[in-house]
Amino acid sequence: MIESFMLKDKNRLFAETSKILNSTLDLNQLLDVILKLSARTMEAQASLLLLVDQKKKKMRLHIFPNRRGEGRKETELELGGGIFGWVAQQGESVISNQPKQDPRYTPELEEQIGFSIDSLICVPLLRRGRSIGAVSALNKLNGKKFDQKDLEFFSSLADQMAIALDNSYLFSKLKKKTLETEALLEVEKSLSSTLNLNQLLELILDCLVKVVKYDAAAIFLIDKKKQEIEHIKARGFDPALEPDLQLKIGQGLAGWVAETQKSLIVSNVKEDPRYIEARVESKSGIVVPMVSQKRIIGVFSLESDELNAYDEEDLYLLEAFASLAAISLERARQHEEILEKRKLEEELAIAKRIQQSFLPRKKPQLPGFDISGVNIPSETVGGDYYDFIPIIENQLGIAIGDVSGKGIPAALIMASFRASLIAEIRNNYAIRSIMFKVNNLLFESTASDIYVSAVYGVLDTKNKIFTFVNAGHNAPILRCATGKMEYLIEGGIALGMFENSKYEERALSLNPGDILVFYTDGVTEAKNEKEEEFGTRRLKQIIDESQKSDAHQILKNIYQAIKDFTGDLPQADDLTMIVIKVL
Repeated sequence: MIESFMLKDKNRLFAETSKILNSTLDLNQLLDVILKLSARTMEAQASLLLLVDQKKKKMRLHIFPNRRGEGRKETELELGGGIFGWVAQQGESVISNQPKQDPRYTPELEEQIGFSIDSLICVPLLRRGRSIGAVSALNKLNGKKFDQKDLEFFSSLADQMAIALDNSYLFSKLKKKTLETEALLEVEKSLSSTLNLNQLLELILDCLVKVVKYDAAAIFLIDKKKQEIEHIKARGFDPALEPDLQLKIGQGLAGWVAETQKSLIVSNVKEDPRYIEARVESKSGIVVPMVSQKRIIGVFSLESDELNAYDEEDLYLLEAFASLAAISLERARQHEEILEKRKLEEELAIAKRIQQSFLPRKKPQLPGFDISGVNIPSETVGGDYYDFIPIIENQLGIAIGDVSGKGIPAALIMASFRASLIAEIRNNYAIRSIMFKVNNLLFESTASDIYVSAVYGVLDTKNKIFTFVNAGHNAPILRCATGKMEYLIEGGIALGMFENSKYEERALSLNPGDILVFYTDGVTEAKNEKEEEFGTRRLKQIIDESQKSDAHQILKNIYQAIKDFTGDLPQADDLTMIVIKVL
């Protein structure tokens, strides 16, 4: 089985190593599996396994391959001797590509192995807060060196090895308890059957009763980022009292175990001040932490209707069960995170397609005017929008807008704004009436904290007049041919904030050489590494310097100035601009 093992992606690799390590409970077979697995997965010449015998105060050393290049050799060492003994005793990992310079190094070991040790990686085998030994890989093949990634992977693998060894010891000690042992084996197989978190929690509760009997049980999962209890799966509790199970770390028996990471047997819960009653029939309980890679991920809490229902043997079995469950839960959580990330990426792709579908496919060709627009999206989906809307001959609608917030909700709100705007434009209302009606539609259909800032105007190409309303948007900049600059601020508040908001419109006469620049806040609020904003002063300077350029080139000049200003920092927001130049 080991010979056919191949490195694949991390999740698959851990799944396969878990199956290999749990393929036998026979200690001799398991030792061979661990040694071969260590050498092959770490791409090493050989491997060592050190097991601590606390009663004899000795260490049993297993070497693979032996001096003749086959099988494994066993020998006995003094407790804590050499680098490997130090790791086993201290519970700390060692990685060394020059081990002979380490004062803990024992050259006598090379005589037993039969070759020189030029590099090594050694990690402790830890169970329930104590070291049961250490596992090591020797001499990275092809002249390579062991590195931090090797250490992280080997440490994770050692956790599984420690669990497998512990299960083997447990099997040896509980031979008379055939039912419990078979139950643990069945649990390990069952818990590997699904990656769905909710299904797995139900399955854990099903399997749990085969290991340790209970009248009520709860699984508390901890949010690894917030370090708060985030998920609870319960069975046997009165639904009316289940809200009492909503605990914080430190509250109740489960909260105490989550905080201290210590197991707990309570012979009479009524006498324990930490107990929070969520089930009146309960008289005793047992609570154990679920730990993965030295980090607590959850808590098992069992309750019984009898006093003194649980003892040390139940505790030992439940901790073994918790170790198996912790591996499966971590695997399911990782799978769930991958699916959520993939779903989010798909939703963002859809939202980006929606957003891009709103944008004009080509710039308008109008006599006497040079018009160009651009939307440069950021990594996230924003709520920027611009459009050129044909109305009647010699009249073109110009729109630019930005929704508060980001992501899919912002894209959907912008879709609603665009649809409302076009519908009202077709009704041929005055611009102030259009904005009044669009405002009320957004107010009725969106949450109170959602709003749209926008500028909408009509360009009369025959009379060279631009009539507009600015609804709480970044003020467009007009650079007159004379060099004078002004902001177009007339209008009203952002759309969707208040019902029946009034809007003022302004008619602006345009002359040859005039330049109008519309933009969203992604332009002026772009920041450099000093957290300084690009601002309108720099924007006006670029417009002034680009007065002789065409509309498209002006957009390019502004964008390049922003890129030069922000440097290597990622674009934080969409950059959306329109330039109208009077010829």
